[in-house]
Amino acid sequence: MPNIQQIFVKVAKEDNADDIERELYISRKLIERAAKSFSWADELYFCSLSSRTIVYKGMLRSEVLGQFYLDLQNELYKSPFAIYHRRFSTNTSPRWPLAQPMRLLGHNGEINTIQGNLNWMRSRETTLKSPVWRGREHEICPFGDPKASDSANLDSTAELLLRSGRSPAEALMILVPEAYKNHPTLSIKYPEVTDFYDYYKGQMEAWDGPALLLFSDGRTVGATLDRNGLRPARYWRTSDDFVYVASEVGVIPMDESKVVMKGRLGPGMMITVDLQTGQVLENTEVKKTVASASPYGTWLQECTRLIKPVNFLSSTIMDNETVLRHQQAFGYSSEDVQMVIESMASQGKEPTFCMGDDIPLAVLSQRPHLLYDYFKQRFAQVTNPAIDPLREGLVMSLEVNIGKRGNILEVGPENADQVALSSPVLNEGELETLLNDSKLKPKVLSTYFDIRKGLDGSLDKTIQALCEEADAAVRSGSQLLVLSDRSEAPEPTRPAIPILLAVGAIHQHLIQNGLRMSASIVADTAQCFSTHHFACLIGYGASAVCPYLALETCRQWRLSNKTLNLMRNGKMPTVTIEQAQRNFIKAVKSGLLKILSKMGISLLSSYCGAQIFEIYGLGQEVVDLAFCGSVSKIGGLTLDELGRETLSFWVKAFSEDTAKRLENFGFIQSRPGGEYHANNPEMSKLLHKAIREKRDNAYTVYQQHLASRPVNVLRDLLELKSDRAPIPIGKVESATSIVERFCTGGMSLGAISRETHEAIAIAMNRIGGKSNSGEGGEDPIRWNPLTDVVDGYSPTLPHLKGLQNGDTATSASCIWTFWSYTNILSKC
Repeated sequence: MPNIQQIFVKVAKEDNADDIERELYISRKLIERAAKSFSWADELYFCSLSSRTIVYKGMLRSEVLGQFYLDLQNELYKSPFAIYHRRFSTNTSPRWPLAQPMRLLGHNGEINTIQGNLNWMRSRETTLKSPVWRGREHEICPFGDPKASDSANLDSTAELLLRSGRSPAEALMILVPEAYKNHPTLSIKYPEVTDFYDYYKGQMEAWDGPALLLFSDGRTVGATLDRNGLRPARYWRTSDDFVYVASEVGVIPMDESKVVMKGRLGPGMMITVDLQTGQVLENTEVKKTVASASPYGTWLQECTRLIKPVNFLSSTIMDNETVLRHQQAFGYSSEDVQMVIESMASQGKEPTFCMGDDIPLAVLSQRPHLLYDYFKQRFAQVTNPAIDPLREGLVMSLEVNIGKRGNILEVGPENADQVALSSPVLNEGELETLLNDSKLKPKVLSTYFDIRKGLDGSLDKTIQALCEEADAAVRSGSQLLVLSDRSEAPEPTRPAIPILLAVGAIHQHLIQNGLRMSASIVADTAQCFSTHHFACLIGYGASAVCPYLALETCRQWRLSNKTLNLMRNGKMPTVTIEQAQRNFIKAVKSGLLKILSKMGISLLSSYCGAQIFEIYGLGQEVVDLAFCGSVSKIGGLTLDELGRETLSFWVKAFSEDTAKRLENFGFIQSRPGGEYHANNPEMSKLLHKAIREKRDNAYTVYQQHLASRPVNVLRDLLELKSDRAPIPIGKVESATSIVERFCTGGMSLGAISRETHEAIAIAMNRIGGKSNSGEGGEDPIRWNPLTDVVDGYSPTLPHLKGLQNGDTATSASCIWTFWSYTNILSKC
């Protein structure tokens, strides 16, 4: 049980109510900062310190909240509004400070881009200025807390905007914008709202993810939904001037005869109530009022430059031998060229491979790997749905802005002085356009390291120098850093720094020095050809990528005699050299949308710098340098070891016995002499033989094959040790008894299909285990044992097969009927 205290503050000097709120905000921030040196700092939490609102929260059952806080039992206690939010902890460990609601917000959902949002807010700490703070901005830092939840950090950022003079509606429109680009009527009827979103698109990365947000500053109370509408919200207004918003119908008893207005919040929609005037504003009214406050459209027209598509090169710029040398130096294999790049160039989509990856982790492999292979993409889980990038393409965007991000606490035309890109994938002409933009003052940084004095320490020394060069360029006014490994004549003793390492290191360096908002990073690289490579570069800070060697490979492929013959014979669709490059970029963009959608993210601008990866096989030295904030639990390569792995590719381009064709590493398809695959032909033959013959010795041979395989996954490194003697088989509990303790994870209807949901329930009931229905909602016909089964078929459950009389499809348990619900009650 925490120590809970209520304090009363006497304000002696301030007369303005907003200034009083700011003084209380500053006081709280200073106390929190002073407490950081104490062991209990993480447990110190101000539920509210405001002259307008008070928050009661805790790790309590809903029905005892009023009993726990005696204030709520006092008849003298009155309020024109109340926000109530109960939720299950989905991505943090439950703690009293993280209970909902927060100081301004009640948040039902998850922010998927939280790591990137925290990085960008940290970057803003040196640039945020506003007259309302009277020079005391340094007293309110930091703006985020990595140890807090996503909801708490969103609340903290909203509070910063609010205390700096923004209205609650405006703050939420900036942080959680709706999908306005493809809106059927918004740009026609309310162009000022579109201009507002376009203006802030380049200033604040969206806090992206499923979200129903209820908010209040004590003067306005409201609710808004995320751009996808991934959480439910309904509202009612009654004749006695009450407005209700709830995430579920039936949460609050209501006399339907008194309802004068009701509806459902759709994706990105908002509703607000002015507690002083009683005015209720629905979606477009709210947003039009906010967007009309400044001439955002005029500023955009005058200051924002749009990069128009530039034609692709119509001929190769390298001869075949030079292309081969570059491909060898940068780690390409014949599989990468033939099965990835050429496939994308011919078809305009990613190649289709089997699910999963059965080769050893990069750190366990006996072969060198590109740095990208040490990163695994994370994906949406728990209550957080992925997005279908095809059916829900209207809410997704790959647009990104290049240039300096201004002071978000002040509004003006200088903040719109940026370059807008429709995609992060650039061809050579588009990169040249950026380099010729005088306002950006671009600086090209070469990403090579010198090993003439030895390899050890050289990579670290070069990266430190590269970061200092980037630092100096930004301080001199450069708004665009182009990290380039382009070279007409690569040298044996000057290998290229892995471009992901260079991007990540400069990104982190600029964040730590308060310069990140002043410049964008673009990668001009040969070492990027798959969608995973692009995702890694963007996820660790690059705003755009020019994959010049991949594009040159597309051109070389299109002009090769083999390709020409296949097209001439009708065995391959005919494409021009320009179309081949366009197809490659189309495939990359489509792949990026799929990667974003797996994590439930809609906007590439929110994915940029979000670091939504787990690292397997890089040491803390490397992580701290370039990937700070990412998880690397098992440790791994040092910078020197990474340098050696990089050099192992580089030297192949300069060896006297260099092959005349690319090597096949066997990373994709199993082949003799290539990388080991767990699902290899020998294993398959032995398994099939053991199953067919049903003999112990055949199965023993299969087991011996598995036991002698190379280390493939982390569990292969583990050995079970025990000082206890083995238990005789006769004393082991029977399988029938063991399975009675089996319980499935909670999976709600909708998260999986009805057929799967019912089949799992029947299977668990047969073995005496328990299935968990998730959030409930089962059809009542599932509650009774089946009595009408004939040949495995039942008219009661006609969509299932293999049924038996006596089967029951009901689940044994339910996580929660309403795992989270949110309410607003407001008197107009």
